[in-house]
Amino acid sequence: MPNASKRILVGTAIALLAAAILVFPSLAPNPYILSSGVLVLNYAVLATSWNFVGGFTGYISLGHGALAGLGGYATGLLVVKAGLPSFAALAVAALLVAALAVPLGMAALRVRGASFVIVSIALVLILLLVFQSWASFTGGSRGLVVPRPFDLSRPEHHRVFYYLFAVLLAIAVLAWWLIDRSRFGLGLKSIREDEDKAEALGTPTFAYKLIVFVVSAGFTALAGGLYALWFGDLDPVFQFSILTGSYLVLMALLGGVRNLFGPVAGAILVGTALEYFKVEYGDTPLHLVATGVLLALVVLFMPDGVLPAIGDLLKRLDRTKKSSIREVTAAELAEQRKAAV
Repeated sequence: MPNASKRILVGTAIALLAAAILVFPSLAPNPYILSSGVLVLNYAVLATSWNFVGGFTGYISLGHGALAGLGGYATGLLVVKAGLPSFAALAVAALLVAALAVPLGMAALRVRGASFVIVSIALVLILLLVFQSWASFTGGSRGLVVPRPFDLSRPEHHRVFYYLFAVLLAIAVLAWWLIDRSRFGLGLKSIREDEDKAEALGTPTFAYKLIVFVVSAGFTALAGGLYALWFGDLDPVFQFSILTGSYLVLMALLGGVRNLFGPVAGAILVGTALEYFKVEYGDTPLHLVATGVLLALVVLFMPDGVLPAIGDLLKRLDRTKKSSIREVTAAELAEQRKAAV
């Protein structure tokens, strides 16, 4: 496919996606569907934030749900305990989580592969125990109620936060795109391909990993904090769940971790499926079974993700078209001449 045609196709797809996101609140038939849209956008921001680490470096973290929980609780506690305005608390909470990510990253990023996955799971479990046990400060199992920042009706409340999540998603995607096209991004991708070789060639691998981990933690905390202001009720069991991190990995892998909009596409597919399965199967574990089946189908038939699979299909279709004489073999050209005579 020529570069010009490819750019037009990509630009059209981006425009259609943006238009669909913007008009969704007007098309939502009821507040529940609109709230589901807010959740899907939240997942899209979280999956894109995860992809700063997973997509660029190849490190699979199941602990990003804990970073989102930290962002949510930090925002809520700054509002409830310190009396900060809601969005000032959100900004401060993101900075605090990003600062905390420095020592966390210095400890966790010294290991690789399965060891890194285990460390990320340990982070989730430790924070769950801390926030459940420290009931006098965090509310413990009773939860933490976060005041709403706006005095709006339920549908309008959902609508405002839907667009806030859409803006945050746009910023996260733009940041990923800028890194992807930078020298810093090239160094991160060399870590993904062969970390030892990258280090031998002079790439400061540990510093690069730490920087992108902090950036990822900041965006993840912003998503978690914005969720806290929207939902208004935080529970440690839900906020610090390994399932959340697993969903983010599934979403990014489903869409394609090396693609700019891969996590967004995966979040739309998996997030919509999760909401549908929850409605159909209630609180039973069947929605987890259905999600597992979805993951198995993706791994079997689209191991690189949905968007790369679509791109490969378009390339194969394009190769079947003979638009230039240079794409025709000598034998085929001879046959065409005979037929013309």
